[in-house]
Amino acid sequence: MSDPIAAMAHLDDRLPSKSVKTVEELLAKIKSYHPGAPLDLVEKAYLFSEKAHEGQVRRSGEPYISHPLNVAGILADLKLDVDTIMTGLLHDTVEDTGVTLDDIKREFGETVAYLVDGVTKIGKMNFRNSFEKQGENIRKMIVSMGKDVRVVLVKLADRLHNMRTLNHMPYEKQSRIAQETLEIYCPLAGRIGISALKIELEDLCFRYSFPDKYYELVQLIEKTEGDTDRYIEEVKRNVSEVLAKSNIQQYKIYGRSKHLWSVYRKMTSRNLDYDQIYDVLAFRIIVGNVVECYEVLGYIHSIWKPIPGRFKDFIAMPKSNNYQSLHTTVIGPGGDRIEIQIRTTEMHLIAEKGIAAHWNYKERGSLSGDKLQQANWLRELVSLHQQADSSDEFLETVKTDLMEKDIYVFTPRGDVKELPEGATPVDLAYAIHTNLGNTCTGARVNGRMVPLKHALQNGDRVEIITLKTQTPSKDWLKFVITNKARAKVRQFVKEEQRRNALTMGKELVEKEFRKFGMAASKYLKGEHFEKYIRDSGVVDVEDLYVKVGYGKTEPKHLVNALVPENSEKTTDAKAADVSFMEKVVKSAKSKKRKTNSLVSVDGMDDVLVHFAKCCAPIPGDPISGFISRGKGIMIHRSDCHKVFELDQMRRVDVAWTTKSAGDGQERQVRLEVIGQDVPGLLKLMSEAFSAQGINIESAQIRTTRDKKAVCVFEISVKDLSQLTNSILALQKIKGIIGVKRVTE
Repeated sequence: MSDPIAAMAHLDDRLPSKSVKTVEELLAKIKSYHPGAPLDLVEKAYLFSEKAHEGQVRRSGEPYISHPLNVAGILADLKLDVDTIMTGLLHDTVEDTGVTLDDIKREFGETVAYLVDGVTKIGKMNFRNSFEKQGENIRKMIVSMGKDVRVVLVKLADRLHNMRTLNHMPYEKQSRIAQETLEIYCPLAGRIGISALKIELEDLCFRYSFPDKYYELVQLIEKTEGDTDRYIEEVKRNVSEVLAKSNIQQYKIYGRSKHLWSVYRKMTSRNLDYDQIYDVLAFRIIVGNVVECYEVLGYIHSIWKPIPGRFKDFIAMPKSNNYQSLHTTVIGPGGDRIEIQIRTTEMHLIAEKGIAAHWNYKERGSLSGDKLQQANWLRELVSLHQQADSSDEFLETVKTDLMEKDIYVFTPRGDVKELPEGATPVDLAYAIHTNLGNTCTGARVNGRMVPLKHALQNGDRVEIITLKTQTPSKDWLKFVITNKARAKVRQFVKEEQRRNALTMGKELVEKEFRKFGMAASKYLKGEHFEKYIRDSGVVDVEDLYVKVGYGKTEPKHLVNALVPENSEKTTDAKAADVSFMEKVVKSAKSKKRKTNSLVSVDGMDDVLVHFAKCCAPIPGDPISGFISRGKGIMIHRSDCHKVFELDQMRRVDVAWTTKSAGDGQERQVRLEVIGQDVPGLLKLMSEAFSAQGINIESAQIRTTRDKKAVCVFEISVKDLSQLTNSILALQKIKGIIGVKRVTE
């Protein structure tokens, strides 16, 4: 059976898939678009790599040098600079041979050495590891991109050639590598604007992820191939006839069936068969300037009726990756739907090559200031990576941001802002300016007041209402969806918690000193205090207050350390504390209520305890205890937000007892699972819970606008180990994007 990927390689929106056999072919490619390129350096890099990889072979049986040669060929097809192509030739030498970075730097300069080092580091990332590790790896990859995007361009070319030769890998590896590519590398290529590379990667991923569906679709397309070719020629002839009557002299028309992965997604999302898909044909018209784009649009609509709601003007409102084009869907000959894109030659170059299209050889591959502006998404993601609380949170952010669909809204001044689908006025406010987001109190959308969690729609006119005294609320995290908004709100919440901890800590320290008739200010300075700072690792007085406020340092220990002669009084104070605890314990035991032996309080079992509903602690969780009125000891998870809000003077030492490990008692926990909205996913999740011996108490499921399924399960578990195993089992299910434990 013929391979449609290879058969379609001649089309304008694909990179040539023909492999590069010799260095002479590579040099000819480079010379075709850069006649003055230093080809001797490229040849030197090839010979260096060939010698380094001597004796190594690929799974196909070919000499290993065939891989870096073809990676360099793909980079040349993207018309990249010589340093990048040399990096393609050398990218595996440091990792797979005895060559060092110093060798690369000495032979080819610092720039190539830096790029090779960046690609080597990405190559060592193991995406098969846990969710936490995966997030950390992608975080590093994004940071590498921010420093020099050519690092990831080489990695994308490396991945494309590996996908082109994936048939030589074992079946189980084919599926895993294809899934990884589909989840990370395909959307990444799309976000930096290289659609030519993205399209081929997607179709190759389709071939190895769903081989039965792939070849079934191939057969369906082959059956109608003759009719399709005739129809394409008819459309091209009709367009040429109408444009011949206009003043537009220079134009090109391309027609094709939509790409395999695109057709398959349309079939699955709409639950349709192939013969029910009517808009599988796409045409592209390339003209000389912007004015002619709109002229051609008028001529097209004069001969075929446009479908309402299917016109998009990405020329007036470019995408974040600087993509520009006019899109319209019309009822073409025979009543069939056809999609037509109209753009200029420059727009076409940017659409196909993305960031790679902007390379300036005179600047030795660097992007000028105005071109860097076209990589806003990338720069913002790099600036936000340090603000993420954890790697898995960062991974969720990246995946969501890579795969999001965009909407366009207008400010009162008429400026256009691009936001992900489902964005709110708060997301828009932060997109404009951080201060605007921090002081946002409300919004008018199309002249009507709306709540801050209102989901904006394409074309909305939005006015942000602010108040100087307004501050971000933690509740905003429940509905904001952009990276910047979430990061800024989290940052403010952290700073607010720190301020609260500072105030609370200062009060607790001063209160502790006052117990013994002393002023804290007298002892929080001088040589004795400086020694305490050095020994305890505290930075300064403010840091000390914060640590006390968070419960990391006990005020009584501070008094003992700074006022040794007061140890007798301190002992009396400790005795009073013990007496108070004894009263609490005595009171708890005297109540005619069942005590809980799963937790010991200050080393004592059988104290009445309650588990906080806000964080639902289970055996194995780090826990903190607080004396409560009427309920004995309230047990919270140590990372619960209420731990920082409670009176630290009521805090007591608690720990799980050995009985908690095997008591068999189950506790309810909530998990949020985000996955692709595909048939059978719920069944697979239920089976995963069942395999872990977990019962589902309740489930809430909803579908988002971007075709994701959000499932909130309330499950019964015995301990943290069982919960962790269930999370790992869910993460292994194909189609699952993320799993996290949620609390009130």
